[in-house]
Amino acid sequence: MSTDNSPLTAQDIEFLKRPLHGFLTMAGGPVPPQPRPVWFEVTDEGKVQLFTAPDSLKVRHLQRDPRASLVVAAPVGERERWVSVAGHATVEPEGAHELSIRLAARYWESDEDPARADDLAEILATDQVRLVIHPETVKRVTF
Repeated sequence: MSTDNSPLTAQDIEFLKRPLHGFLTMAGGPVPPQPRPVWFEVTDEGKVQLFTAPDSLKVRHLQRDPRASLVVAAPVGERERWVSVAGHATVEPEGAHELSIRLAARYWESDEDPARADDLAEILATDQVRLVIHPETVKRVTF
């Protein structure tokens, strides 16, 4: 087993670019925090971003306390591995629809499923914002 606490490595970024669900937790939520599974994208700069509605509970929590974390684990059948990214998060008004298109392509086969294309069209028809986690702490475990 290996644990580390350093900035995102190239191996972390490669792992986080896979279509895995992340579990998002925000400090401004109920006690204890209630993680939620989310789609996410890691940028080449090591920031983590996702999209949500501007009036969502996620945004309201971040307005009270900007601390957030995302934990991503390898699926069953692979060697045990997880990466945790924690830091302050910002709410960005631009780029959410483009992000949702990229994430839909990553997580869904919308080209082959008309229902998924309709789901994406519904997302694109609503206001969205980007949540961006700026990593301050990165922890990882690999076996």
